[in-house]
Amino acid sequence: MRRRMMTLAVALAAVGVGVVTVPPLGVAQAGIARATVVGPAGSSAAPLPARIAVHFDLANGQMPENIALAPDGTAYVTFAAARQVAAVTPSGATRILATMPAPADGGVNTPVLKFALTTGIVRMADGTLYFLYASGDAATTGLYRLRPGKAPQRIAALPAAGLPNGLAFDAVASRFYLTDSVLGTISTVPLRGGRAEVWSSAPELASTGFLGANGIKVRPDAIWASNLDQGTLLRVPLRHGRPGGVRVVATGLVGIDDFTFVGTGDHQVVAALNGPNTLVGIDAAGRSRTLLGAADGLQNPTSVAVRGRTLYVLSAAYTTGADPNLALATLPRR
Repeated sequence: MRRRMMTLAVALAAVGVGVVTVPPLGVAQAGIARATVVGPAGSSAAPLPARIAVHFDLANGQMPENIALAPDGTAYVTFAAARQVAAVTPSGATRILATMPAPADGGVNTPVLKFALTTGIVRMADGTLYFLYASGDAATTGLYRLRPGKAPQRIAALPAAGLPNGLAFDAVASRFYLTDSVLGTISTVPLRGGRAEVWSSAPELASTGFLGANGIKVRPDAIWASNLDQGTLLRVPLRHGRPGGVRVVATGLVGIDDFTFVGTGDHQVVAALNGPNTLVGIDAAGRSRTLLGAADGLQNPTSVAVRGRTLYVLSAAYTTGADPNLALATLPRR
């Protein structure tokens, strides 16, 4: 595990994403923490209440990478280095639902990261989970379906030379959209499974040496994605199912990983910035403001989801090596 984390830390440093030393959690571990929300031009807003709800087991590879929420508040997460899918109940109990088999080479052929990992996850209304597995092995890399009480089943093979990462579902078109952070693409897979097709390979999705296209979300008229290397948030219009021209919505988002929308419309995005250990809000003009940081317990935040006024923030501690966790934050009333 230490070797995996050192490999990732070196890679992050190579692309300018600094390894941040995180102070003791202190009050964040005990209960409510307060973070000042700093807006454009130095303006400020009310503090954002947050707390660490669950601490995960770093020694066993429980580095949470992505999240999908159920109506009852259960968080379904992928534990990257453990190659697992798990359910975290509102009370904080963690139950492992599936563990993917390790590649024969131990995962060293997995591009860039050099260890096999579970990544994006989506939950359907009937409880079926879909998730991505990147192993560097053509026989196992792909999109998987996990029905309650069943074993994972691969429904689409994906390139072993890539790193499938973000996953989203378009209920209208009945297909998945997924990013590949190494190949710099967005691909689609039908709900029933089958052949993956590259939907976009626009240069805005490309890596510049580490990981490119990362998080992904489906909106009524567009596909949104983040690019970790380029520090950008992207909008790709849907033109009768085909991609329109990519628009860069926001820049300067160093180490951006997953993101989500809050409120109605596309006016407010909340994004996890992995290396800087921060959670930021991004407005319709592309301006960002810090919502949470290392002092609130964030340790390489990887993904964020919203349920009502509650934000769920996963931290993987990839490079901090201290405390992978799930933080809960409360959005202000509007």
